[in-house]
Amino acid sequence: MHYPEELIEEIRVSNNIVDVISGYVKLKRKGNSYFGLCPFHNEKSPSFSVSPQKQMYYCFGCHAGGNVITFLMEYEHFTFLEALQELAGRSGIKLPNPEYSKEERIKADKKSAVLEINKLAANYFYSMLKSDSGKVGFEYLKKRQLTDETIRHFGLGYSLQYRDDLYRYLKQKGYADELLKESGLISYNEKYGASDKFWNRVIFPIMNVNSKVIGFGGRVMGEGEPKYLNSPETICFDKSRNLYGLNFARTTRKQYMLLCEGYMDVISMHQAGFTNAVASLGTAFTERHAALLKRYTREIILVYDSDDAGTNAALRAIPMLRGVDISVRVLRMEPYKDPDEFIKNLGADEFQKRIDDAKNSFLFEIEMLQKQYSMDDPESKTRFFREAAIKLLDFREELERENYIQKLASIYKIEPAQLKSLVKSVSITLSGSPAPRQPKSTVQKKEKEESGIILSQKLFLTWLIEQPSLYNKVKSLITPKDFTEDFFRRVAEMLYEQLDDNKLNPAAIISCFTDEEEQRKVAGMFNASLGQIETNDEKEKALNDTIYRLKENSIKYASEHLDSTDLKGLQELVKERKNLQSLKQMHIFID
Repeated sequence: MHYPEELIEEIRVSNNIVDVISGYVKLKRKGNSYFGLCPFHNEKSPSFSVSPQKQMYYCFGCHAGGNVITFLMEYEHFTFLEALQELAGRSGIKLPNPEYSKEERIKADKKSAVLEINKLAANYFYSMLKSDSGKVGFEYLKKRQLTDETIRHFGLGYSLQYRDDLYRYLKQKGYADELLKESGLISYNEKYGASDKFWNRVIFPIMNVNSKVIGFGGRVMGEGEPKYLNSPETICFDKSRNLYGLNFARTTRKQYMLLCEGYMDVISMHQAGFTNAVASLGTAFTERHAALLKRYTREIILVYDSDDAGTNAALRAIPMLRGVDISVRVLRMEPYKDPDEFIKNLGADEFQKRIDDAKNSFLFEIEMLQKQYSMDDPESKTRFFREAAIKLLDFREELERENYIQKLASIYKIEPAQLKSLVKSVSITLSGSPAPRQPKSTVQKKEKEESGIILSQKLFLTWLIEQPSLYNKVKSLITPKDFTEDFFRRVAEMLYEQLDDNKLNPAAIISCFTDEEEQRKVAGMFNASLGQIETNDEKEKALNDTIYRLKENSIKYASEHLDSTDLKGLQELVKERKNLQSLKQMHIFID
């Protein structure tokens, strides 16, 4: 579903960013901007800025930033289209019906019909739980100490002992067999015909982030296998793209989420007040799950069972979560097996203490690794430290790696210098060359240069946003082609086009990107800080230095990527180098 850029811009312009954000954050005017405490990370001093001029927000602490659409996406965890629809409703703009191809219309109609069937089934299961026929299911849930409110909140239900009870109910509603088969609720075979997927089970409706029922889980009553059964993959249900309880947990204002293993763990934690708990859907945790969680949180506390299976599941999940830059801690529940059992025996306050004391995930990995070795045997102990050294190499930043070396040395009674030396030795063995760890290494020097150029590009774009009158003075000196990173170049092209048309609108540029990380990146480009620079002379020097660095880097980049047979390119490069010398003598004045 797509809407024209003109309509997106009309919706954005119709929603003043200060008015919208004021509904979520207490803002105070300071100069030309408004400031408040950032809603995306904990802070005591306001670093969250909202600019009515730019129609953008930016946090100088956590670097969250964007326009009014981005804000709703980040704060309410909306998709781009959901945020757009919300803002259209706020401003009274009617969105046109989207246009579909024939194939898209058929698929959309089928998906809508399956969602309707799922909703009907969920209501039916719930009504059966409350009936005399569902007494066995209701008593099971009560035995698990669930309240009526919790049962209602999660829409829990019961499927009767008859194999075709739901099928007959849905057929009465007029649904065709083929569509019922598509829903995953009904199975067919030549001998028995149609039969329900779920029967004699307590039912757990599975909802997407918008609280639409997309599938079901069922726990068998009495003897029977499998103990837990889930809906098959359907046009609406993809296990790897959904998490149980996320529709509730996504609205939490806590800075972390609790990731556990099963439906009852989630429900038990929510009932105890831990409404930020989620679980994977009867399948192993995947990289897609990690990417999904990245949309809603920056920290995960793993609350897996305390048995070997739970420990191994945690060890598999940790690298996937770290891979999408989510901070991870691990909660241990000994002597109890799972959160449900723990809370029933020790209560919510004790569970909160375990959350507060959750173990750093790397230290947890090392602790589990150590259990595989005998620390009384010198050879085994050496192998343990070698494996620990290999894991320490995962930290790319020297400071972070150094901090963990110090911590492990303290825990396992070894001199930090010895462990540090072992890490270096292991690195040489594995890679054939020393790790780039010395501050004066070529790699670090190059990274520093690259980060300096990125900052210069950001500063230049910020100059043009803050003082568009500079544009006519600098546009012949620095063009979009001088931005050596593709993403920066694209943004510069859009900004130059706006300035050429005398229609500066940085918030509209953000709307051209639907990916949240890209929107944040653009906002960062338009909010670079000049630090302690205050006087006009200092600003002019900073501007001129920035222009020179950009041009110098542009020439260097062109030289490194120029084909030696490109005579025209070589001539142009010689000309640019001559112009660079005159640029060094030039001075741009700020009005």
